Amino acid sequence: MVSELSDVRFLTVAEVADMMRVSKMTIYRMVHAGELPAIRFGRSFRVPESAVQAAISTGAVGHHDLDEQGRSVG
Repeated sequence: MVSELSDVRFLTVAEVADMMRVSKMTIYRMVHAGELPAIRFGRSFRVPESAVQAAISTGAVGHHDLDEQGRSVG
């Protein structure tokens, strides 16, 4: 089990927001809604990189939530 966890790369909310081109608040909303899995470390969240890649590939962030620059409006 330890070797499985050592292979997982965790990202901060800010890193995820940059990758998905949305605001940090959008990522927090996705985490709290259960749309994006995350682990809480103290007062911050870490998101598995594989979960971010899956969310991007499945289109978890709807285009209706983005402005013309791809930034979150919600």
